[in-house]
Amino acid sequence: MSDTSFLAFQFTSPGPILFEWGPIVLRWYGLLIASAVLIGVNLSQTLATKRQVDPELLSDLAVWLVVAAIPSARLYYVLFEWQQYAQHPEKIVAIWEGGIAIHGAILGGTIAALIFSKIKQISFWQLADLVAPSLILGQAIGRWGNFFNSEAFGAPTNLPWKLFIPVDRRPVGFETVEFYHPTFLYESLWNLAVFSLLMTLFIQDLRGKIRLKVGTLFLTYLIAYSAGRVWIEGLRTDSLMFGGLRMAQIVSLTGMSIGAIGLIWLYGLRRSLPDVVPDPNANSELSR
Repeated sequence: MSDTSFLAFQFTSPGPILFEWGPIVLRWYGLLIASAVLIGVNLSQTLATKRQVDPELLSDLAVWLVVAAIPSARLYYVLFEWQQYAQHPEKIVAIWEGGIAIHGAILGGTIAALIFSKIKQISFWQLADLVAPSLILGQAIGRWGNFFNSEAFGAPTNLPWKLFIPVDRRPVGFETVEFYHPTFLYESLWNLAVFSLLMTLFIQDLRGKIRLKVGTLFLTYLIAYSAGRVWIEGLRTDSLMFGGLRMAQIVSLTGMSIGAIGLIWLYGLRRSLPDVVPDPNANSELSR
């Protein structure tokens, strides 16, 4: 018996459809995205209350983010897979079948948040800090949509933990290979670790053990998430490509650079974005 037998676990997707009754179809992907949005909005509103920010602002912002992020995520994916969609243009709007790019969602959501912050006359960085934990938690949840759709998996593997991919979803040239790296799981777990880091920083700041400058959480998110995406993307077989380079790795390295430069600007140069005054009652409430 293998020494790693106790770790053995084979992931096999039950399929993309959760429930089907006549014309009514409920897909796992849609359910996970909706759940991530609802959980994220509630979490952001809770964090906003602790920072003495009107939680309704986060509710309003969520509408902007969803309207901007989901189409942007789809457009980003379609542009890099245009040869496929040019032959089947009716599939462009079939978002329920999968095929969205988180980097497209982040770009679209960032633009929407910038416009929103200007209209509402509130610091963009303050909003970004409140949204960052929800964003990475939503990514952790959403990655399981890839599992149910049998997509975004890694290279072939015989590790004790492995993902079975149906024949019709396997890459060209690997039709006889059954098992692959469950990269959806790797990234989901990584994102949960990043979420824990951001929440730890937030809570420690509320308790007065550290003093964060506005923008720290979002910049930390950029660095931490991007670092994990760089190595996980290297395992995948279906990366969006720009020439001979993996686009997600290019964007992730850019995100890490932006985050590092931003933190140096905030702390190394002793500059500060507008301060946020913590809720004096937050310590006891959040620690319950």
